[in-house]
Amino acid sequence: MTGIPALEMDALWDEFHTVVNMTSAELSAWLRTDTSGERTEPLPEDLRSELGERVVEILGKRRTDLTDADVATMYEVVDTVRSERGDGAELEPRAGDTAWRHRLMSVGHDPLASERKVT
Repeated sequence: MTGIPALEMDALWDEFHTVVNMTSAELSAWLRTDTSGERTEPLPEDLRSELGERVVEILGKRRTDLTDADVATMYEVVDTVRSERGDGAELEPRAGDTAWRHRLMSVGHDPLASERKVT
């Protein structure tokens, strides 16, 4: 278990599982496709693929099995998705936003899918 307070962990867990709206199977399949590897700047996107692989690992864990590294990854994914999605003014993708959608999908968020509700 991690060293963060339980309430903070609960909030992070819920937010992570809200922004990551792809299942581990969907994300794994996506990371294996040629489309996810279509890059113009290899280094930053390679890091995103690594981040996507870490997301797949986290999706397979129970909350009590998370490490500090997992928590850091969860914060990174939440921040990445929130940053890419913007301030709420542009929540819907526009035509020609394929690269943007693919970047988000590489960390487990499909902007064309409805967000899952955490219960």
